[in-house]
Amino acid sequence: WLVFIGIVIALRTFDLGVLHKDDHEISVRKNLLLSMGKITAALLFGAWVLWYLGAQGGMAYFTRFLIEKSLSMDNVFVIALNFHVLCHSQTLPAPCAFFWGILGVIALRAIMIALGATLVSQFSWVRYIFGIFLVFTGIKMWVIADHVPDIGNYPILKLLKRHLRVTEGFRGNAKANQIND
Repeated sequence: WLVFIGIVIALRTFDLGVLHKDDHEISVRKNLLLSMGKITAALLFGAWVLWYLGAQGGMAYFTRFLIEKSLSMDNVFVIALNFHVLCHSQTLPAPCAFFWGILGVIALRAIMIALGATLVSQFSWVRYIFGIFLVFTGIKMWVIADHVPDIGNYPILKLLKRHLRVTEGFRGNAKANQIND
């Protein structure tokens, strides 16, 4: 686990510190190359798992890898929705902000998967509640697909604005002391 966590931290540091050090638009070609690099790293790790744990461990890793890749397609829809809102507000996040947002999503996903798995293992009827919630969320996204929400009226944003330094628009990687200048 320590080796795995170390590799993930090293790759994330390389991604943020070298590949996305400056604010710039990432071309489709570069994005495809980055994706291929990350998938290659995951496949190389899977090869190591196959070698170290044998056929059963390797098959379990690659099965989970394919399932995760399939399930991650929901992220495409969430990201598309976010970019839809951001494009209408004329603010696009810097790679750094995008990186921390993705990192936050990964952490929250891990928490929710652990919590959901625990609930389902203890109470099988919870699956029906989760299913109803997913159907409700899908219908709600479908109904408001053309509606751009007014993010400024969200209670959580109002709370954050009272307690943190928050700008009205995107200002790149400006430091907190530069925001009020």
